[in-house]
Amino acid sequence: MKLSVLDNIEDVTASQLCCGCGACAWAQGEALEMVDDKVLGRRPMLRAGHAARETAGRAMAVCPGVALDHDHTPTAGAIPELLPGWGPVLELWEGYAADDALRFAGSSGGGASALALACLEAQQFHGVHHIAQRTDIPILNHTVMSTSREQLLTRAGSRYAPASPCDRLDQIENAPGPCVFIGKPCDVAAAQKARRLSDALDRNLGLTVAIFCAGTPNLVGTMRLLERLGVHNWRDVATLRYRGEGWPGHMKATLQVTGRDRSDEITYAEGWDTILQKHRQWRCYICPDHTGEFADVAVGDPWYRDIGEGEAGSSLFVIRTQRGRERFHQALASGHIVAEQRDAAVLPASQPDLLRTRGSLAGRLVTLRLSGAATPDFRGFARWRYWWSELTWRQKMQSFFGTLKRVRRRRLRRRVEVRAWRPDEPILEDAGS
Repeated sequence: MKLSVLDNIEDVTASQLCCGCGACAWAQGEALEMVDDKVLGRRPMLRAGHAARETAGRAMAVCPGVALDHDHTPTAGAIPELLPGWGPVLELWEGYAADDALRFAGSSGGGASALALACLEAQQFHGVHHIAQRTDIPILNHTVMSTSREQLLTRAGSRYAPASPCDRLDQIENAPGPCVFIGKPCDVAAAQKARRLSDALDRNLGLTVAIFCAGTPNLVGTMRLLERLGVHNWRDVATLRYRGEGWPGHMKATLQVTGRDRSDEITYAEGWDTILQKHRQWRCYICPDHTGEFADVAVGDPWYRDIGEGEAGSSLFVIRTQRGRERFHQALASGHIVAEQRDAAVLPASQPDLLRTRGSLAGRLVTLRLSGAATPDFRGFARWRYWWSELTWRQKMQSFFGTLKRVRRRRLRRRVEVRAWRPDEPILEDAGS
């Protein structure tokens, strides 16, 4: 069977198109479970006694890695100049959590957490479905349902490590009322696919919130980060923070070894630019949606302006649906969020490279297809117009030839095998991990 033919979830993971969202494990949990592969990331693995062909139905139907269809049906009040490159946008706001503790703990002013808290405290929501650091293995994540301010506060902050928030969508299905779903753009896209298969999920998925995303690093990246922080054994870590406690905050760890309370710390920019981004999964390099175009509300950083030293965090709220607009304005009215409306130019100014990224995607996908590597089916995302308008000729050629190099280096024409990492195994052979 050609690798470019994707018949089931095992084909998706073998071709490195998996996002790690976990939706397939929710859809067919009897056949699939999520595991942590130290190189590939969070991945579905067949349970003993089951065959790959069993995952050709519901699991493939919810997979955002293999296909995304963006229906740009005109939405009343959407900003037309943003639609092709940024998806539906009804309103743009810049603001922060009114709760000072939540603002401090959050990655960019606690915007997503504040919106979630408003849904809990003022809008009769049952809970907030999101990810958090595992207490037993702090370098890993797991899916949780927070139902109080205290839980949201202790779990606030970005996690630049593999996570699969869709693996426990049953928590939303079985909830006694509506829930907020918070995840990366691909996670939200998967949740939107999943709601079509479950009336209970569709009923209880009260609000979807996407966090702007530049990609997911793997466990090797986490250990490289810890090395830079002066930590050589992950078992010494009590908590690991990637952002927050300032804007954008520092990457640092609290430790549980005698004589030392904290690790070294480095800036968010240093941690991401020099360490973590090198370890992103392949699917992130060909992602068409970095700003949560399938969500009700997307939240990111307002990088369109210089950030003053010591400035408290702020969030850019991208209101994408009427439901998102209603929930956001209710959060303003209840006093959970403090915000001011911004004009359309603020979004592209805050993410100045993303239209070039969208243009490069056109060349990358063509190259994958011609080289015989597995290629996702993305529909409704304008690509070629930005390939022509946003890329220099050198960048245009790079979108082709750079991808050919990655096809060879990452062995994208060969099948890879998922290997579940166990805590008694090292992550880096040259480190005491």
